[in-house]
Amino acid sequence: MCLVVLAVVSVPRARARLPDRGGWVLRFADDFKGPAGQLPSPGRWVFDTGQQYPFGPKNWGTQEVERYTRDPDNVSLDGHGNLRITPLRDASGHWTSARIESRKADFEPPPGGILRIEARIRMPDVTGPAALGYWPAFWAMGRSYRKRHDWPASGEFDIMENVNGLQNVWQTLHCGVKPGGPCDEPHGIGHVANCPGSPCQMHFHVYTFEWDRTISPRQLRWYVDGHLTHQVSQAQLPTTTWRQLTHQGGYFILLNVAMGGNFPRALSHAPTPGKTTEPRHPMLVDYVAVWTRDGLGNGGDPQAGASTTRRSPSYPAPVNAAPRQP
Repeated sequence: MCLVVLAVVSVPRARARLPDRGGWVLRFADDFKGPAGQLPSPGRWVFDTGQQYPFGPKNWGTQEVERYTRDPDNVSLDGHGNLRITPLRDASGHWTSARIESRKADFEPPPGGILRIEARIRMPDVTGPAALGYWPAFWAMGRSYRKRHDWPASGEFDIMENVNGLQNVWQTLHCGVKPGGPCDEPHGIGHVANCPGSPCQMHFHVYTFEWDRTISPRQLRWYVDGHLTHQVSQAQLPTTTWRQLTHQGGYFILLNVAMGGNFPRALSHAPTPGKTTEPRHPMLVDYVAVWTRDGLGNGGDPQAGASTTRRSPSYPAPVNAAPRQP
């Protein structure tokens, strides 16, 4: 008798379609549908390569060690509706990974309205010593940075950062001047949250940022799976800093997995990545979308992107986050 054994491989599932946000206007979206191995759309995304922007700081200003490529082994669709960014290490110990930016750099709220930037992401599924140095991120920077490399004056919204496979999400605003300034650079005004309901690394979670011009003072808000986890009010910053932050002409979106650098090292108290760090654990991105809504939209439910100042009692008060510089 011949016994046939069927191996069942679990494939992370993408959503069937983008969320339907009633009352919102979709301004940008990518659901990463396509054949496995295909690069993400060059019409939507710019591929950062090497270890710095032209004329920018070395190692992206954060002392991360990888070299970014546009090799499909580092960045490609997985054939199941996800973008896959995979850090790799060669025989000589050198790391490669990927970092992409939206071509559009004009994301901002309409006058008297709200901007919502969102992605459904599964962090690299690796923890413990094998995760030392992993630094996946979903974030946005002001368009002036593309011309002047004027960080942190350009502004930066870190919507999701994770390091060393820890069960936490860092959400941070960067602004003003460095060192110090109103945003305490290079740390920023940040918050550490958890992933409600399931571990950060083993499941997809939805990470959302809102910039709200419908209320006074204006607000910036961060969510995980619809839970309000961090907020910064216009009243917390000097008038000139807020104006500089919010009059960039818009922001662009970034997705990347860095290896090593200031942030992972600060939390591990040792050089990262280390000998125990394992390559080939990808970050999966199901979708990225940007919506706007004017000041006449209906509100109420943060799951639907509504304005709210509610804070979930399960999250601690905001604290300073990690050093960051693009």
